[in-house]
Amino acid sequence: MTQQTERMKQIETLLADDPKDEFLRYGLAMEYLAQKEDDTALKLLQELVKDSAYPPAYLQAGQIATRTGQIDLARLLFQQGVAIAQTQGNHHAADEMTRFLEALE
Repeated sequence: MTQQTERMKQIETLLADDPKDEFLRYGLAMEYLAQKEDDTALKLLQELVKDSAYPPAYLQAGQIATRTGQIDLARLLFQQGVAIAQTQGNHHAADEMTRFLEALE
């Protein structure tokens, strides 16, 4: 078993105990992303942003959507992410997503 697969199993075990944990959900998506499973990673991130206001999820989902040619989805994710990050006072995340958003224009 690879180290990555082992991490995924550990995260999934922890998620079974706390399925709403946004950090664990994000971590699982990042594990799929590391394995170049963009579709699964994006799906997990989209599910996360429906339930959470976690700016990194919007950033990563927007980047995956951009990379996979889903520009309208990327634009929407970045716009929503900027608004959430600003509400939370997370100016770094807001600025970063704004730059990605501007690059789509």
